[in-house]
Amino acid sequence: MGLYARLTAASLAAVLTAGAAAAQDSSFFRIGTGSAGGTYFPIGGTIANGISAPPGSRPCDEGGQCGVPGLIAIAQSTTASVFNNTAVQNGQLEAGMAAADVTRSMYLGEGKFDGKPHEKLRIVANLFPEDLHLVLPKGDSIDNLGDLAGKRVGIAQAGSGTQVAVLQMLEAWGVTRENMEEAELNNSQSAERLADGQLDAYFYAAGWPVSAMVQLATTKGMELHSFSEEDLAKINEIIPAYIPSSIPAGVYEGIDYEVKTPAVSALLVVSSDLSEELVYGITKALWNDNTRNLLDNGHAKGKQITLDTALDGVMNLGVPLHPGAEKYYKEVGALE
Repeated sequence: MGLYARLTAASLAAVLTAGAAAAQDSSFFRIGTGSAGGTYFPIGGTIANGISAPPGSRPCDEGGQCGVPGLIAIAQSTTASVFNNTAVQNGQLEAGMAAADVTRSMYLGEGKFDGKPHEKLRIVANLFPEDLHLVLPKGDSIDNLGDLAGKRVGIAQAGSGTQVAVLQMLEAWGVTRENMEEAELNNSQSAERLADGQLDAYFYAAGWPVSAMVQLATTKGMELHSFSEEDLAKINEIIPAYIPSSIPAGVYEGIDYEVKTPAVSALLVVSSDLSEELVYGITKALWNDNTRNLLDNGHAKGKQITLDTALDGVMNLGVPLHPGAEKYYKEVGALE
């Protein structure tokens, strides 16, 4: 090998070594979401976009990425709350979106998770209310949850917060796996089965509008059950994290009435193993003007994700804020 060739090879090796070092400055950040037909997945994708700033991307002030320098965040489709919290606890995901009631139960090791506390769970922010949709075929109605006994009912996926809560609610009206024909399906599958006449009803808790339901409403048609004030109070007593809410008339085609229903907060959760510096940067990026623009112009629920509501219900939930998030909220005056 001649001198020039040796120098070229040495130079190439140096460039490759430098490239490898630069690549190491980037880090992947996986956010567990939910099924593609729900709300967690598109919202998670928007958040991932907002907090990312891959190596080599244009600076924020030049119209580039305004996230955490070197961070490459990815939204992963999962079976939602229970899976996400378990994966965050076990280090398989850096972050996840999860319902408040499930997160509390898992952190404390209560209820279904008795004796299995998930002590690494930490909150970054309250995101938006997830309204419980009880979907019925077009023209059908029920008086209360007890009417679902003997019916074919979609109870959401195993591993979802919806299923955990729905089974608790149904039991209070005497409906269990023993006296209904339950189906463990994601939202898109449930909508398809209802449209095909294979389900009499299905549950799904998500921020409206839910894409699979938009499609169902505009094709086959559907109804949403509106709960009585008494039933909402009963549900709130059983599961305090589920509070009375409503889905406005006109959100879905053909649903020209207000739907009174329980709702639970969706949270962004991370592991206590993540550094204060990283989570501070992520929290700051979540609430910057660039991410605000992405949220306002993405899924309709994005508009409800605001710094003003970021701590709603969080301090009384019994699950700690991550120190990095706490530092940011104190800095901007949202926390004392």
